[in-house]
Amino acid sequence: MKTDLTDRQKEILDFIVSFRTERGYAPSLRQIAKHFGIASTNGVKRHLDALTKKGHITVDNNISRGIVINRDEEEVVSYTDNFLSLPILGRVAAGVPIEANQYKEGSLVVDPAFIPSGNNCFALKVKGDSMIDAGIFEGDYLIIKQTNEVTNGDVVVAHLDGEVTVKYYSNRGGIVSLIPANKNYRPIVVGVDSQFSIVGTILGITRWY
Repeated sequence: MKTDLTDRQKEILDFIVSFRTERGYAPSLRQIAKHFGIASTNGVKRHLDALTKKGHITVDNNISRGIVINRDEEEVVSYTDNFLSLPILGRVAAGVPIEANQYKEGSLVVDPAFIPSGNNCFALKVKGDSMIDAGIFEGDYLIIKQTNEVTNGDVVVAHLDGEVTVKYYSNRGGIVSLIPANKNYRPIVVGVDSQFSIVGTILGITRWY
């Protein structure tokens, strides 16, 4: 219930929900501070700590944009006649990373039996051919589960320096790489100064012939 929040906490939670719904990933602390005119990220962190304590969000401080919404404040998924309607939140690059579209581009209707965590899911349309050997082709719709928990070999949607891409995830000795499934592309090594976060993992693919 949002009634346990102060007015400012509610405003910040609504902003996080709206931002993630439109873009497919959470805002950074600096973006929250700028939006609300908060002088420092420490001020933002105090509000996030309060939202965490009250059970509305979880924050992974080890990664950028590590805010996960715990409850159903996000009106991301709707149910119609026993089907799920997932928002299509733009395009994701299976090739050179591209900036994700900020706006909802439509909806993808799926059977909820295939999506055990529907309230944390959305869809993205693929552009590019760097994942064709993994069976992911341009024009496919990817069903994404929002999560920060990934392991080596997972196919992930990653946010890197303001752009979004789909690749295999690799973390070897603390060096994170995004690995294509096409011999014509080279792995992307995530620099130590990069703004990097995991948007989610792929639950499924929808394709029309």
